[in-house]
Amino acid sequence: MSLLDVQDLRVEFSTPDGRLVAVNDLDFSLTAGETLGIVGESGSGKSQTAFAIMGLLAKNSTTHGSVRFKGQELLGLPEPALNRIRSEQIAMIFQDPMTSLNPYMKIGPQLMEVLMLHKGMSKAAAFEESVQMLNAVQIPEARQRMKMYAHELSGGMRQRVMIAMALLCHPQLLIADEPTTALDVTVQAQIMSLLNELKQEFNTAIILITHDMGVVAGSCERVLVMYAGRTMEVGPVDDIFYRPSHPYTQGLLNAIPRLDTDGAVLPTIPGNPPNLLHLPPSCPFQDRCQHAHDLCRTHSPELSAFAPGRYRACHWNEEVPDEQP
Repeated sequence: MSLLDVQDLRVEFSTPDGRLVAVNDLDFSLTAGETLGIVGESGSGKSQTAFAIMGLLAKNSTTHGSVRFKGQELLGLPEPALNRIRSEQIAMIFQDPMTSLNPYMKIGPQLMEVLMLHKGMSKAAAFEESVQMLNAVQIPEARQRMKMYAHELSGGMRQRVMIAMALLCHPQLLIADEPTTALDVTVQAQIMSLLNELKQEFNTAIILITHDMGVVAGSCERVLVMYAGRTMEVGPVDDIFYRPSHPYTQGLLNAIPRLDTDGAVLPTIPGNPPNLLHLPPSCPFQDRCQHAHDLCRTHSPELSAFAPGRYRACHWNEEVPDEQP
């Protein structure tokens, strides 16, 4: 049984210019202990998918479809029941820890509040548990850090505090939204290694939202490629990287800098993403796709299986190579 099952998820926003479709009939599932990477350009709907799962969408939004966690429907769930689930079973790490942590409170009380509110711990017990979790995320001198404010910590330290806060209640699902965006490469590697270690220790399922394909390659079992709110391709991480099937996936991978090249100009995907206020009834990628033909411009491709464990939404009949290059 899937831990998380998302079916036909659609997220729309009411704007002065009309209805904006941020997520368009999205389907995916996640099992316990699995890491799913969701990738795509900015504006592809990655973060809004996470906010829909967490029930944190803006007030001008409407959702359709189904988001089931351990068999329980989350969409439309009353706020008190949703609060219990997202505090004890689902947690999220946001992009910028500096805006997620309260600048007027020391780190310790912010961590302790989670345990005192949701676990009913005493102040002393919550303090000790918080210190242990800071140690688990490899923050040195954890007891001293409990007495510090967020601005007194480095970016990497603040991100570790956010991870510790998310893991205090030992959630079964952790959603990490661009957890390494503002960090340098060395700290990025440390944070991702830490997430992998914690996943092994607590058997936590992770949804990793990022535009960094390198982070995905070293952390995920499966990858979902999004574009204009839709799924373009889904498959095991090795297949996505070594045998990409969708032209959009290929474009993303071709744009990654390589160490085995002589510094030539990187290939780019021409054009711009479609206007989400006026999505075409056809394939949303067809204006930027070098393989587009008449069918692409008149009919939207359905997401369908083309190999074991692999799905894509594309009319292009490319033969996917069997061997890695």
